[in-house]
Amino acid sequence: MKIDFSLHPGQLAPKLENFWSLSGEKIRLIEKEYDSAEGSPVFTMEGKYTARGWTEWTQGFQYGSSLLQFDATGDLHFLDHGREHTRKFMAPHVSHAGVHDHGFNNISTYGNLLRLMRESKFPFDSWEKDYYELALKVSGAVQAGRWTPTREGGFIYSFNGPHSLFVDTIRTLRVLMVSHFLGHAAQGEGDEKIDLLGRALQHARTTAAYSIYYGKGRDAYDVRGRTAHESIFNVKDGQYRCPNAQQGYSGYTTWTRGLAWAMCGFAEELELLDWLSEASLEIYGGKMQIEHFMLDAAKATCDFYLSHTPADGVPYWDTGAPYLYKMENYLDKKADPFNAYEPVDSSAAAIAAQGLLRLGKFLDRRDPELSKTYWQAGLTVMNTLLEDPYLSTQASHQGILLHSIYHEPNAWDHKPDQNRAAHGESSMWGDYHMREVALYLTRVANDEKYYTFYGCIDPNLIK
Repeated sequence: MKIDFSLHPGQLAPKLENFWSLSGEKIRLIEKEYDSAEGSPVFTMEGKYTARGWTEWTQGFQYGSSLLQFDATGDLHFLDHGREHTRKFMAPHVSHAGVHDHGFNNISTYGNLLRLMRESKFPFDSWEKDYYELALKVSGAVQAGRWTPTREGGFIYSFNGPHSLFVDTIRTLRVLMVSHFLGHAAQGEGDEKIDLLGRALQHARTTAAYSIYYGKGRDAYDVRGRTAHESIFNVKDGQYRCPNAQQGYSGYTTWTRGLAWAMCGFAEELELLDWLSEASLEIYGGKMQIEHFMLDAAKATCDFYLSHTPADGVPYWDTGAPYLYKMENYLDKKADPFNAYEPVDSSAAAIAAQGLLRLGKFLDRRDPELSKTYWQAGLTVMNTLLEDPYLSTQASHQGILLHSIYHEPNAWDHKPDQNRAAHGESSMWGDYHMREVALYLTRVANDEKYYTFYGCIDPNLIK
């Protein structure tokens, strides 16, 4: 990546204003044209959102997008839409025991609604507050129930089964943490109380140890900061076995959206950790030790992203994709969504941008020089995504962020030209995370309250 150290958030304000205008049009277009009977919208085909059965992990992004739009613009239509559709359709996601996606679906809806109420963006109502809090409490407990013990701790297992740790689940941990700080504890057999914060930290530690490589010790053969999408464990004895990939090229290459999830997840969890007292973390190994492994993971993944992403900050779908070698000096140039060999993934860029910005902010007092590198890298990525060819300006296209990729190994993504890589389409997670990082920067540029996932919790409860 070529980082633009001259950028500052205020310079992006006109682009952000244009983004929110287009974003509102896209949300209204989906409301008008999409048939919800088809299932949750997942990604576009020829500019129109379609469903794709695998797991129901995108509906929260759909309604959460409306809530982010309201937050940024104050347009009550989007509050009403997100609020009402959360009430009508999101309850099954709260009790869904078969997925690892609670931190996506339910923080994006119930979490944003509770946050907006706490910020007085709409009138406070004690019963409505209790409703959102109950949903988040239960969601965290249900998510924590997908638990595989290991020799050192454990992890929340993916929909593949108890042997499977996905790197993207690092961002699901938010819901366990929110549930914990709302005063909840899960209960197991014999009324055993399950410490939700403890489980979240154990999962984070397992992810940092086995999903991320550091180029030393066990990982001496590999490159620092690389991630494996899936890590396989023997469920009989809790031992780690090998890396694997579901959406990446292989277990020994880096699927860039998985990398981005790690960048963003660890960075925002470090922000929450900063709020917590030494005493509250003593039983989990101590604040210094927890911060150490999380910061190592965050910096390693962010550094790998900076070293293995094209000049403008948008990555190809996997850093080991088989035909990248045909694209001469591809890292020294802007990413090319229209190339003949491998697709870019703008959704990975949007997620990564938030991770870079948050890590930069976190390090501001600790390491100002390194902080500046990550912060400016995040602004550089956003400067790219907020304009052509990534910003969707065609009135009939329902997506806001173009050139997102879902599942290249399964060939699920639309190829308008069979002689070129898949391009020109959007995804519900890409659109949501683009709106999320745009909201983050909008608030920074306007000197508003800093946006965090734990903004839905009374600060007095975070100790």
